[in-house]
Amino acid sequence: MTGVDAGTLALGESARGESDMAVFERITRSRYTCRAYKPEPVARADIDRLLLLSQRAANWCNTQAWQVLVVGGEEARRFSEAIYAHAASGAAPSPDFPFPGPYLGVYDQRRKSVGKALYGALGIEKGDREGSRRQTLENFKLFGAPHMALITTEADLGVYGVLDCGLYIQQFLLGAQAMGLGTTAQAAIAMYSAFVRDYFGIPEHRRILCGISFGWPDHDQPVNQFRTERAPLEEVVEYRGG
Repeated sequence: MTGVDAGTLALGESARGESDMAVFERITRSRYTCRAYKPEPVARADIDRLLLLSQRAANWCNTQAWQVLVVGGEEARRFSEAIYAHAASGAAPSPDFPFPGPYLGVYDQRRKSVGKALYGALGIEKGDREGSRRQTLENFKLFGAPHMALITTEADLGVYGVLDCGLYIQQFLLGAQAMGLGTTAQAAIAMYSAFVRDYFGIPEHRRILCGISFGWPDHDQPVNQFRTERAPLEEVVEYRGG
Protein backbone atom coordinates (compact mmCIF):
# COMPACT_ATOMS: atom_id res chain seq x y z
CA MET A 1 0.00 0.00 0.00
CA THR A 2 1.42 3.40 -0.94
CA GLY A 3 1.62 6.35 1.44
CA VAL A 4 -1.23 8.08 -0.39
CA ASP A 5 -3.43 5.00 -0.10
CA ALA A 6 -2.65 4.74 3.61
CA GLY A 7 -3.64 8.36 4.14
CA THR A 8 -6.87 7.87 2.19
CA LEU A 9 -7.68 4.80 4.27
CA ALA A 10 -7.14 6.70 7.50
CA LEU A 11 -9.58 9.36 6.38
CA GLY A 12 -12.08 6.77 5.10
CA GLU A 13 -12.24 4.90 8.36
CA SER A 14 -14.10 7.76 10.00
CA ALA A 15 -16.78 7.51 7.32
CA ARG A 16 -17.24 3.85 8.26
CA GLY A 17 -18.23 4.73 11.79
CA GLU A 18 -15.07 5.51 13.77
CA SER A 19 -15.77 8.44 16.09
CA ASP A 20 -13.92 11.72 15.69
CA MET A 21 -12.40 11.22 19.13
CA ALA A 22 -11.18 7.74 18.22
CA VAL A 23 -9.56 9.12 15.06
CA PHE A 24 -7.92 11.94 16.99
CA GLU A 25 -6.67 9.58 19.68
CA ARG A 26 -5.24 7.15 17.13
CA ILE A 27 -3.43 9.86 15.21
CA THR A 28 -2.10 11.53 18.35
CA ARG A 29 -0.87 8.29 19.91
CA SER A 30 0.75 7.09 16.68
CA ARG A 31 2.71 10.27 15.95
CA TYR A 32 6.47 9.96 16.48
CA THR A 33 9.71 11.60 15.38
CA CYS A 34 10.71 9.98 12.10
CA ARG A 35 14.48 9.60 11.63
CA ALA A 36 14.63 7.69 8.34
CA TYR A 37 12.75 8.44 5.13
CA LYS A 38 12.17 6.97 1.71
CA PRO A 39 13.56 9.12 -1.13
CA GLU A 40 10.27 9.40 -3.01
CA PRO A 41 8.86 12.95 -2.92
CA VAL A 42 5.43 13.90 -1.62
CA ALA A 43 3.07 15.14 -4.32
CA ARG A 44 2.59 18.92 -4.38
CA ALA A 45 -1.18 18.50 -4.00
CA ASP A 46 -0.65 16.52 -0.79
CA ILE A 47 1.75 19.15 0.57
CA ASP A 48 -0.74 21.91 -0.22
CA ARG A 49 -3.48 19.95 1.53
CA LEU A 50 -1.28 19.61 4.62
CA LEU A 51 -0.43 23.31 4.61
CA LEU A 52 -4.09 24.30 4.26
CA LEU A 53 -4.97 22.15 7.28
CA SER A 54 -2.06 23.63 9.23
CA GLN A 55 -3.41 27.12 8.55
CA ARG A 56 -6.31 26.26 10.87
CA ALA A 57 -4.02 26.33 13.91
CA ALA A 58 -5.28 28.38 16.84
CA ASN A 59 -3.40 31.68 17.23
CA TRP A 60 -3.41 35.04 19.02
CA CYS A 61 -5.95 37.52 17.52
CA ASN A 62 -5.77 35.63 14.20
CA THR A 63 -2.37 37.22 13.52
CA GLN A 64 -1.08 33.95 12.02
CA ALA A 65 2.51 34.80 12.92
CA TRP A 66 4.03 31.94 10.95
CA GLN A 67 5.72 32.06 7.57
CA VAL A 68 6.69 28.75 6.00
CA LEU A 69 9.41 28.09 3.44
CA VAL A 70 9.03 24.64 1.87
CA VAL A 71 12.07 23.19 0.11
CA GLY A 72 12.29 19.94 -1.78
CA GLY A 73 14.08 18.15 -4.58
CA GLU A 74 17.50 19.51 -5.54
CA GLU A 75 16.98 22.59 -3.39
CA ALA A 76 16.54 20.42 -0.28
CA ARG A 77 19.61 18.37 -1.21
CA ARG A 78 21.79 21.45 -1.74
CA PHE A 79 20.64 23.04 1.51
CA SER A 80 21.23 19.81 3.41
CA GLU A 81 24.76 19.49 2.07
CA ALA A 82 25.53 23.13 2.86
CA ILE A 83 24.24 23.15 6.45
CA TYR A 84 25.79 19.73 7.12
CA ALA A 85 29.19 21.04 6.07
CA HIS A 86 28.66 24.16 8.22
CA ALA A 87 27.72 22.15 11.31
CA ALA A 88 30.44 19.52 10.80
CA SER A 89 33.06 22.27 10.57
CA GLY A 90 32.51 23.09 14.23
CA ALA A 91 30.92 26.47 13.54
CA ALA A 92 29.57 28.21 16.63
CA PRO A 93 25.77 28.08 17.03
CA SER A 94 23.91 31.30 16.22
CA PRO A 95 20.26 30.76 17.26
CA ASP A 96 17.65 33.52 17.06
CA PHE A 97 16.28 32.35 20.41
CA PRO A 98 18.48 31.52 23.41
CA PHE A 99 18.94 27.89 24.33
CA PRO A 100 17.18 26.64 27.49
CA GLY A 101 19.00 27.00 30.78
CA PRO A 102 20.37 23.91 32.54
CA TYR A 103 18.04 20.93 32.65
CA LEU A 104 17.48 20.11 36.32
CA GLY A 105 15.54 17.50 38.28
CA VAL A 106 12.86 15.61 36.42
CA TYR A 107 13.56 17.52 33.20
CA ASP A 108 17.12 16.28 33.19
CA GLN A 109 15.94 12.76 33.97
CA ARG A 110 13.48 12.75 31.06
CA ARG A 111 16.08 14.17 28.69
CA LYS A 112 18.67 11.55 29.63
CA SER A 113 16.12 8.75 29.48
CA VAL A 114 15.08 9.54 25.92
CA GLY A 115 18.70 9.92 24.82
CA LYS A 116 19.61 6.54 26.30
CA ALA A 117 16.64 4.84 24.60
CA LEU A 118 17.35 6.45 21.23
CA TYR A 119 21.03 5.57 21.24
CA GLY A 120 20.14 2.07 22.37
CA ALA A 121 17.86 1.68 19.35
CA LEU A 122 20.74 2.83 17.14
CA GLY A 123 23.31 0.58 18.79
CA ILE A 124 25.37 3.55 20.04
CA GLU A 125 27.07 2.62 23.30
CA LYS A 126 27.33 4.98 26.27
CA GLY A 127 30.50 7.04 25.96
CA ASP A 128 30.70 6.63 22.18
CA ARG A 129 31.20 10.31 21.44
CA GLU A 130 31.92 9.78 17.75
CA GLY A 131 28.74 7.75 17.30
CA SER A 132 26.77 10.37 19.17
CA ARG A 133 28.25 13.12 17.00
CA ARG A 134 27.42 11.24 13.80
CA GLN A 135 23.81 10.84 14.90
CA THR A 136 23.54 14.53 15.82
CA LEU A 137 24.83 15.50 12.38
CA GLU A 138 22.06 13.40 10.78
CA ASN A 139 19.81 16.34 11.66
CA PHE A 140 21.57 18.35 8.99
CA LYS A 141 21.08 15.62 6.42
CA LEU A 142 17.35 16.04 7.21
CA PHE A 143 17.45 12.33 8.11
CA GLY A 144 17.15 11.65 4.39
CA ALA A 145 13.77 13.42 4.06
CA PRO A 146 12.95 14.76 0.59
CA HIS A 147 11.31 17.91 1.98
CA MET A 148 11.76 20.47 4.73
CA ALA A 149 9.44 23.21 5.97
CA LEU A 150 11.26 26.11 7.63
CA ILE A 151 9.11 27.90 10.22
CA THR A 152 9.72 31.56 11.06
CA THR A 153 7.87 34.14 13.17
CA GLU A 154 7.70 37.94 13.19
CA ALA A 155 10.23 39.39 15.64
CA ASP A 156 7.89 42.16 16.84
CA LEU A 157 5.26 39.63 17.94
CA GLY A 158 7.62 38.27 20.60
CA VAL A 159 6.58 35.32 22.73
CA TYR A 160 3.04 35.36 21.33
CA GLY A 161 4.34 34.80 17.81
CA VAL A 162 6.49 31.94 19.08
CA LEU A 163 3.48 30.40 20.83
CA ASP A 164 1.36 30.71 17.69
CA CYS A 165 4.06 29.03 15.61
CA GLY A 166 4.26 26.22 18.18
CA LEU A 167 0.56 25.58 17.65
CA TYR A 168 1.10 25.67 13.88
CA ILE A 169 3.92 23.14 14.16
CA GLN A 170 1.72 20.77 16.18
CA GLN A 171 -1.06 21.11 13.60
CA PHE A 172 1.44 20.31 10.84
CA LEU A 173 2.81 17.26 12.67
CA LEU A 174 -0.61 15.76 13.37
CA GLY A 175 -1.89 16.55 9.88
CA ALA A 176 1.13 14.83 8.36
CA GLN A 177 0.59 11.79 10.59
CA ALA A 178 -3.03 11.58 9.42
CA MET A 179 -1.77 11.54 5.81
CA GLY A 180 0.69 8.72 6.49
CA LEU A 181 3.72 11.02 6.38
CA GLY A 182 6.67 11.06 8.74
CA THR A 183 7.93 14.29 10.32
CA THR A 184 10.93 15.50 12.28
CA ALA A 185 10.62 18.85 14.06
CA GLN A 186 14.24 20.02 14.23
CA ALA A 187 15.41 22.76 16.54
CA ALA A 188 18.88 21.76 15.30
CA ILE A 189 18.25 23.71 12.09
CA ALA A 190 17.60 26.85 14.14
CA MET A 191 20.94 26.38 15.94
CA TYR A 192 22.50 27.99 12.88
CA SER A 193 19.91 30.69 12.23
CA ALA A 194 22.46 33.17 10.86
CA PHE A 195 23.62 30.60 8.28
CA VAL A 196 20.03 29.64 7.35
CA ARG A 197 18.98 33.30 7.08
CA ASP A 198 21.87 34.08 4.75
CA TYR A 199 21.36 30.92 2.68
CA PHE A 200 17.69 31.57 1.97
CA GLY A 201 17.74 35.38 2.11
CA ILE A 202 15.32 35.54 5.04
CA PRO A 203 14.79 39.12 6.28
CA GLU A 204 16.07 40.17 9.68
CA HIS A 205 12.59 40.80 11.06
CA ARG A 206 11.78 37.09 10.75
CA ARG A 207 12.99 34.80 13.54
CA ILE A 208 13.80 31.16 12.73
CA LEU A 209 12.11 28.64 15.04
CA CYS A 210 12.81 25.25 13.50
CA GLY A 211 12.78 23.12 10.41
CA ILE A 212 10.36 20.25 9.88
CA SER A 213 11.74 17.48 7.70
CA PHE A 214 8.97 15.38 6.18
CA GLY A 215 8.25 12.65 3.67
CA TRP A 216 7.24 8.99 3.47
CA PRO A 217 8.74 7.14 6.48
CA ASP A 218 11.02 4.14 6.01
CA HIS A 219 9.49 1.72 8.49
CA ASP A 220 12.18 -0.89 7.81
CA GLN A 221 14.81 1.20 9.60
CA PRO A 222 15.27 0.25 13.31
CA VAL A 223 15.44 3.91 14.38
CA ASN A 224 11.80 4.31 13.35
CA GLN A 225 10.75 1.66 15.86
CA PHE A 226 11.88 3.89 18.72
CA ARG A 227 9.14 5.67 20.71
CA THR A 228 9.27 8.13 23.59
CA GLU A 229 7.22 7.85 26.76
CA ARG A 230 5.11 10.51 28.48
CA ALA A 231 4.84 11.33 32.17
CA PRO A 232 1.71 10.13 34.00
CA LEU A 233 -0.94 12.75 34.64
CA GLU A 234 -0.18 12.96 38.35
CA GLU A 235 3.26 14.35 37.50
CA VAL A 236 2.00 17.21 35.36
CA VAL A 237 -1.64 17.90 36.33
CA GLU A 238 -3.10 19.37 39.50
CA TYR A 239 -6.87 19.54 40.08
CA ARG A 240 -8.44 22.15 42.34
CA GLY A 241 -12.16 21.99 42.91
CA GLY A 242 -14.64 20.47 40.49
